[in-house]
Amino acid sequence: MASLAIATVSNITTDQYALLALKAQISYDPHNVLTSNWSVSTSICSWVGVTCGSGHQQVIALNLSYMGLVGTVPPNIGNLSSLVSLSIENNSFHGSLPNKLACLYQLQHLSLGFNKFGGEIPTWIGLLTKLQNLLLHGNNFRGTIPSSLSNISSLQTINLSYNQLSGSISSSIFNIYNLKRMDLSDNMLSGPMPSNISYMSSLQY
Repeated sequence: MASLAIATVSNITTDQYALLALKAQISYDPHNVLTSNWSVSTSICSWVGVTCGSGHQQVIALNLSYMGLVGTVPPNIGNLSSLVSLSIENNSFHGSLPNKLACLYQLQHLSLGFNKFGGEIPTWIGLLTKLQNLLLHGNNFRGTIPSSLSNISSLQTINLSYNQLSGSISSSIFNIYNLKRMDLSDNMLSGPMPSNISYMSSLQY
């Protein structure tokens, strides 16, 4: 019991450090949400946008969407080992996505739409094998669509629209047998549409 208690405290501390690192990377918080609410004097499970699991005190969801935040995502977020959902839509986060996010092995929902992220869509996203929803629309991502996305057999929704993606669409993407929705509109893609799209019985949109 004592060792379990120590482990729980350690996990809370790790998650707290990760969230405080994110707070430190926010350069503009127009509504002072994080400034006034994310305080070390209160439990992180009571912080705005943070949801903890019912059976433990680790963070399972982080939702900071529509808050007008400006900043970058620190590598520390990759230490939120129980995170299932990460949603920071409609803010002004910029820069590239840190490689450390590849450690979010429990992640099922990743929503980064309508920010200012740039660079290439990282290939390590293919390591997030439990991911069901990948929403990266409305950013400044360049380069090609990584074929590593085909490693995520659980994917149901992919939205990469309104970026600056170029090149052809890999046929491997259409081997994701659970895929229901895919939006690649408003990019600079070229070449033929892979013929194996016709075999995707699950695809609805």
